[in-house]
Amino acid sequence: MVLIAAAVCTKAGKTIVSRQFVEMTKARIEGLLSAFPKLMSTGKQHTFVETESVRYVYQPLEKLYMLLITTKASNILEDLETLRLFSRVIPEYCRSMEESEIADNAFNLIFAFDEIVALGYRESVNLAQIRTFVEMDSHEEKVYQAVRQTQEREAKNKMREKAKELQRQRMEANKKGVKSPGFGGGGFGSNTGYSPAPVVGDSASLQADITKPSFTAIQKPAGTTKAMKLGSKSRDVESFVDQLKSEGENVVAPAVTRAVPTPRIPLILSLVLALRVGRDGGLQNFELHGIVTLHISDDKLGRIRVQLENKDTRGIQLQTHPNVDKELFKSKSQVGLKNPAKPFPLHTDVGVLKWRFQSQDESCIPLSINCWPSENGQGGCDVNIEYELEHDQMELNDVCITIPLPIGSSPIVNECDGDYTHDPRKNVLLWTLPIIDASNKSGSLGFSATALPGDFFPLQINFVSNKSYADLMVTEVLQVDDDSPVKFSMDTVFFTEKYEIV
Repeated sequence: MVLIAAAVCTKAGKTIVSRQFVEMTKARIEGLLSAFPKLMSTGKQHTFVETESVRYVYQPLEKLYMLLITTKASNILEDLETLRLFSRVIPEYCRSMEESEIADNAFNLIFAFDEIVALGYRESVNLAQIRTFVEMDSHEEKVYQAVRQTQEREAKNKMREKAKELQRQRMEANKKGVKSPGFGGGGFGSNTGYSPAPVVGDSASLQADITKPSFTAIQKPAGTTKAMKLGSKSRDVESFVDQLKSEGENVVAPAVTRAVPTPRIPLILSLVLALRVGRDGGLQNFELHGIVTLHISDDKLGRIRVQLENKDTRGIQLQTHPNVDKELFKSKSQVGLKNPAKPFPLHTDVGVLKWRFQSQDESCIPLSINCWPSENGQGGCDVNIEYELEHDQMELNDVCITIPLPIGSSPIVNECDGDYTHDPRKNVLLWTLPIIDASNKSGSLGFSATALPGDFFPLQINFVSNKSYADLMVTEVLQVDDDSPVKFSMDTVFFTEKYEIV
């Protein structure tokens, strides 16, 4: 078959969304679309109509039509099968078959149409594959976002610690009796230069006092003064010290020094988890992938070895990069290049070690989820969902449990540990918890909804963590020539790629 175009139009003939798959002029495609309502005949049950050059294959969608324009030489059975797939795609992205809803989701529909047909020919895809392709999921983007969230969280923690330290220093200064500079004795006194107006007894004197200023000019101190200026730390320090000395404090001004940044090698340990568990229990799939990457920005630190320590007893399968010396890794657990005279690449993320771990042991599950839907006899279900952290040493952040709902169903939440959000556009209930650790290792969510027990599956679980699931870590980084240590930083990112209860 050769598919010319796919469109969603109203029964009056107005085109809402149209996607063209073969090269054709704008006037030609607009003419084909505008001719469709004129060719419709009443009282017939056919789902297609033909002209001398093209065939229109259509399916009613409440107030709309899903329309395909094909060549007359195409197979009508294949046309109808493709039409059914197009018709199933629209409810995937639109809550209702209204014109405004179709227009709001036009871009998603066009992306989905492009996955069904390429250059006029049908692709071998199903609805689940189309959903995955349109999401444009990226492993690299997940790693980047997870690293960024971890770094932002650590920066906020450092800011809180710094604020507490500054508050502590202020309290200690107040205890020692150090006065704040620049305010003298405080309040309105004789030192301010303000003179109260005299008491008068008649209107003439009052008028004279009103026209005469009741304050004296503030005299500037003799000699030069050092004002505090923004952008000059040394002058700020000198001015602050001079003010303290003028108030009788014995202060020794500290020397102003410039901190020289120490060369440092950043390393990232990223772990990705794919997990599938049955709704009645039983681990169906557990797969963990990990990789260690380093980034060298100083050419003096290019020739290094990375020392690893592996205490994991679950049998993870390690694999080094082809350019890494495998014998060195087996004998000393060090990651170094085969040719020690060559440096690692500069200014790029280099993956030096990766591993894989698969298991059917349920004890490997980091976070277990139990979903118990039961019919309530009123045309709906009462649902109870529980979570439990299985490994106390883990700390899971930004946990989100996505619960699917039937179209049009509005859940009534009875109890919730954490927060919840109902997204009617995607027909899901989002249960979110900022952190799950040993202090809140279990929790529950209870709600009621008009649905069948099977409508709440599959559940999707997402989280990030800066705690490594595998007991593998970098202990030190050494120079190749003299084994001298090199400073390094280590960021650990552990997140879910696909964690579902089916």
